[in-house]
Amino acid sequence: MGTVSKALSLLTHFNHGRLEIGLSDLTRLSGLNKATVYRLMGELQEQGFVEQIEAARSYRLGPQVLRLAALREASVPILSASRRVLRELSEVTGETTHLSLLQGDQLASLSHAYAPQHATKVMMEDAEVLTFHGTASGLAVLGFAEAGFVEAVLARPLEARTPQTQTDPEVVRAQITEVQRAGIAQSVGGFEAEVHSHAVPIFGPDRAVLGALAVAAPSSRMSAAQRRAIPQALHAAGLALTQRIGGVCPPDFPTVPAA
Repeated sequence: MGTVSKALSLLTHFNHGRLEIGLSDLTRLSGLNKATVYRLMGELQEQGFVEQIEAARSYRLGPQVLRLAALREASVPILSASRRVLRELSEVTGETTHLSLLQGDQLASLSHAYAPQHATKVMMEDAEVLTFHGTASGLAVLGFAEAGFVEAVLARPLEARTPQTQTDPEVVRAQITEVQRAGIAQSVGGFEAEVHSHAVPIFGPDRAVLGALAVAAPSSRMSAAQRRAIPQALHAAGLALTQRIGGVCPPDFPTVPAA
């Protein structure tokens, strides 16, 4: 990993649960030595990507991140376009919906919506990094990503987040093949225990996969009726979101979810 990659990777450890991170925690999270982390954070601070909070001796994201995020949203307004889709999909399915986007070689949640029907729901955190092999969103992306990207993901150690996480690359390959056939992915307890998720890919103007739209429900609520209704609603919502951002589905993408 080059110097730029190492520096940028440090930024991925910030999320809604870790708005501020100290040097020791960054060292532990990144696996880099403390001197390297200190030097890289100093360079990021000089360029405005992070700020140091003197009283707490910790770091938070800086104004340059906000500027780049605004430019990204202006050029590809997927966040604003997704809000209505997420809200309507959650109302129709009665479950949590969320959007995740590819960021380099990672998949991170961007936005979510909660349904009003149930007090018990799957909770989401924006900016959370999702595994490719253990989530429906990740499998949906792998189903329509370039072959080289898929092979790079499967060449890494596949972490078991739960006892249900599939860590055998050949099993994951079979899941990817099924995603390509059906146009939709699902995962039961692969990332979080007792959560049943479905996801579809979202495509850009060049027909490349950008991320995934997903519905996550407690496994106990996944009735036969929901198993039929969620894929139908999700597939339609995914096509609508792809269209709203000016995207185009590849020719081999199923126009209706396969049974």
